[in-house]
Amino acid sequence: MATTPNDTSTAIYEAEAAVTEAAHETAKATLSATQLFKDSAAKLGKEAVDRAKTYAEDGKARAGGALDEIVKMINDAAGTVDDKLGEQYGQYARTAADKVAGFSEGLKAKELDDLIEDARGFVQKSPAIAIGTAAALGFVLVRLIQAGLATDHDDKA
Repeated sequence: MATTPNDTSTAIYEAEAAVTEAAHETAKATLSATQLFKDSAAKLGKEAVDRAKTYAEDGKARAGGALDEIVKMINDAAGTVDDKLGEQYGQYARTAADKVAGFSEGLKAKELDDLIEDARGFVQKSPAIAIGTAAALGFVLVRLIQAGLATDHDDKA
């Protein structure tokens, strides 16, 4: 059966229409997938920020509690210092305890965003001190983690 030029033109036209339709469908699917990806990424980003804020709030509460414990220890030690070294040195300990207590109360009273802004301002004003402090805290944190891991290892043995 021979094909006529008209049949060939119709077949080409139909093929072009099919390719065009497929391209449109592909473009729609791509846009849909892109939007889904963006929505998912935004949702994950928001969840990550929310989770980080929750952890930071927990950390802030724990730091405040730890500082309160330090204040109690310093105040308890102040009596011993009075007996052993004199009231003047005991008063130094009480003054230090009052400063730590004031810092603890300030920490508890501030919102997380305010603390972040304060830290950002401190880093901008004194970057060398901030880097040194971060290095020292990192060193202490690593030592604490290593000590905890060593304790866990000893418990298992």
